[in-house]
Amino acid sequence: MKFSSVVGGLVLGALALGWGGCAKHVEAEDKPPETAKLTEYYPLAVGNRWTYKVNGRNDRPVEVKILKEEDGFYHDNQGGQLMVDTFGIRDQKRYLLRGPVEQGRTWSNVVSVSSTERYQIVQAGIPCQAPAGSFENCVLVEARNRVDADTTLINTLTFAPGVGIVSIQLEAERDGRRIRQTWLELTSYQVKPGQS
Repeated sequence: MKFSSVVGGLVLGALALGWGGCAKHVEAEDKPPETAKLTEYYPLAVGNRWTYKVNGRNDRPVEVKILKEEDGFYHDNQGGQLMVDTFGIRDQKRYLLRGPVEQGRTWSNVVSVSSTERYQIVQAGIPCQAPAGSFENCVLVEARNRVDADTTLINTLTFAPGVGIVSIQLEAERDGRRIRQTWLELTSYQVKPGQS
């Protein structure tokens, strides 16, 4: 598994999901959010690092470290590129979190002619845990992409303010049942405040 998906594509592409292509945001209203800073949910600064345990694999932990900032994107050592703009946290293809950060918020990313990812903030302002610790005011985002008539891939991302992504869970949904594919958990992190 190429780990660039953890930060750049966040497991959406590298786990053979086929969620590639160029993104076009589909939304009825495109106004910047007027709520809290989105930068809190993914502090992007050169030198910031996160280490993840990949459940279901006996491989060593994977470290993601931001190496440089170029043209507004923060590049990591795994090939990922992220930025926070006035609308949300995004990679080069999709928004991973959009404001306002509130339960029920939805958005879509068109990633190819035949593929649309649908996102929803399932919970906001909740506690969350990982081996790296316990965190408050976390946000749980669910991304769904229908692969074929029988299968929908579900990627659940948990963001903690001042930390970034705490966990990523990938499941395949078939016949109403979810089958866990991969789960990543934050084991340690070192961050400076994010971009302003």
